[in-house]
Parts: sequence; structure tokens; C-alpha cells
Amino acid sequence: MVARSQTEPHRASSPLELLFDLTFVVAIAQIAAELAHGIADGHAGEVLVPYLMVFFAIWWAWVTCTWFASAYDTDDVPYRVLTMVQMAGVLTLAAGVPTAFAEGNFIMVVMGYVIMRIGLVAQWLRVAIEHPAGRATALRYAGGIAVVQVGWLLRQLLPEGFGVASFAVLVAFELAVPIWAARKGEPSWHPHHIAERYGLFTIIVLGESVFAATTGVQAAVQNDGLSAELVAISLSGLVLLFALWWLYFLEPAADGLAARRHRAYFWGYGHYGVFASLAALGAGLEVAVEYSGHHLDVSALVVGFALAIPVALFLVLLWAIHAPVVEQPVIRPAVILPAAALVLAMPLLTAQWGVGPEVIGIALVCVLVIALTIASRAKP
Repeated sequence: MVARSQTEPHRASSPLELLFDLTFVVAIAQIAAELAHGIADGHAGEVLVPYLMVFFAIWWAWVTCTWFASAYDTDDVPYRVLTMVQMAGVLTLAAGVPTAFAEGNFIMVVMGYVIMRIGLVAQWLRVAIEHPAGRATALRYAGGIAVVQVGWLLRQLLPEGFGVASFAVLVAFELAVPIWAARKGEPSWHPHHIAERYGLFTIIVLGESVFAATTGVQAAVQNDGLSAELVAISLSGLVLLFALWWLYFLEPAADGLAARRHRAYFWGYGHYGVFASLAALGAGLEVAVEYSGHHLDVSALVVGFALAIPVALFLVLLWAIHAPVVEQPVIRPAVILPAAALVLAMPLLTAQWGVGPEVIGIALVCVLVIALTIASRAKP
């Protein structure tokens, strides 16, 4: 196991990486469904923190495995077997999501997370044995990850009141491990490969939003049949998701990552908010279509903000994480910031006009952002 070249031409995601991503489809679907149920039952505030916590576990496990693979994907038998171990951890984590939301019991989630990390530690130890040039960095990665995993296990013994605070501390340690380990030499991750991997994960999360919205449509049709508002929400929701996909891929990051590798941490870490907001949007769309079909124990204003906040957050973060990396950003603050503010104002209309017009309005704002962005970069 030796490092792959940072300038390897035509570097693309492998079939194993695509299979690996499928396990995250299951996990994201679980947490998006739980968030939607919490919003629909009028407990949005109660499920938000568990959602962000479990989503971090899913996202961070994917991130660390992805960046490792970008540097050391040998695709031989030991590598494939250890990847399968990590996939088993993802599925274990996904199985524990309902219990985590319903009872606040994160034991299964933590166990799945630890299984994933055991597989990754084994990968780094193999690097330390077989790649002398990267041994110091590999040992720091393996040691740092292992120590933090002990912390996650010990956290289960703390009183309930320390849950959020201890989680925040351990997250800080998790995020610090790559920065600390890279002081002995940065792994040779491939910028174009990383950009493609993040783009593929964006599509996965958008796919979960499509699935969540479809689930909501099925529930609404079974209860009250088709209606004009349901059709409007469904079509405008599709336009909205397509527009967000379009916006994300308007801003290519590969060349920027290659030229400014030292800013890759900011770009990579910032995607937590991008991915979490897209998954939350799927939950919001599911609630919106259910709300149009029958009465829910939640106000139209809450449903409106369940849609507007994720979209506004996505728009702002899309600009913020690319601005320090891309030499000439395509997404401009003069366009994106007013659009985000307008989206956040949309829920104020739901009490008078309903949820349907709000979804249409948010979709039109995003379409307008695309049009202005394309027009601003057009050359005579």
C-alpha cells in the first residue's frame, strides 16, 4: 500500500467507492425520516439536536474514509475486506437511528460508528507498515482516531445532562485529528477525485430528498387523494431540488483545491452544513406534501420554515465554502445573500397563502439565482 499520485490523470471514483456510498443512502434515509416525523408531530425543536448529532456521525465517517481512499486506494483484497467492515458499521449505525430519536439511546449508533473507525484504523496501520514515507502521518492518524473512539465509548457512561457538551468536545477532537496528523506530512489526496466524491455524495443526499418527498406524496394521496395544492408542491419541489443540484455543480472546486490545498479543510468541513441542509430539505418537503393532504399537529409557519431554513442555509454555505478556494467564484454574494434572505421571508406568507405558494416561491428564487449566475459569467 503506497500513496497514489496527486496528479494522476483521469482519476475517478471506483466501483467499490460507489458501492460504499450505497450504505450511506440507508443511513441518511433513516435520519431524514425521523426528522420529518418529528416536524410533523410538532416536535421540531426536540428532534433537531439528535438529527445534527447522528448526521455528523454519518458524514464524518464518510469524509474520513473518502479522503483516505483518495490517497491510498489500492483496491486489493485487504483493502476491499476492510471497506466491507466499514460498510457493516454504517448499516449498524443506520439500524440504531430510530432508537436514538425515540429514546435518546445512542448505543447502537456509537457501536456502528466504532466499527467503521476500527476498519479505518486498520487501513492506516497498514499504511504505516507498507509505506515508510507516510509512516509518521499514518501512525498519528491511527492513534488519534483510536483515542477519540475510546472517548465516544466513555461518553455513554456520562450523566444525561452532559450529552450535548461532551458531544461537542469529541467533535472538536475528531475534526482536529486530520489537522494534527498532517503536520508530519499531508496524505496525497487527489483534488479532482475529492471534488467528484463530494459531488456524488451531494447527489445521494438530493436523492434522499426525492425519496422523502415521494413518501409524503404517497401518504397524502392515500388519505385525501390528489389536489391542486399537492400537485403544485410536488412539481415545484422537483424544480427546487433540480435547481439546487444545478447551483452546486455550477461551482467546480477541483482546480481550486489543487491550487490551494491548504484551504481544503475549510472546504471539506463546510460541506457538513451543505449536506445536512439538503437532507433536512427532504424532510421538509415530506412534511409539506403531507400537510397539504391532511391535518398535521403543526402550524403552517413551522412547515414553511422547515423548507426555507435548509434552502437558505444551502445557498449561503455554497458561496461561503467555495469563496476561499475557487480563484474566480461563480456564485456571487451579491446574488446569493439577497436570495437567501428572500427565501427566509417566504414562510411569513404561509398563514395567508398556504404552503403550496411558498414552495413555488422558493423554487422560483432558486431558478432566478441560476439565471443570474449564468448571465453574470457569460462572455460577449
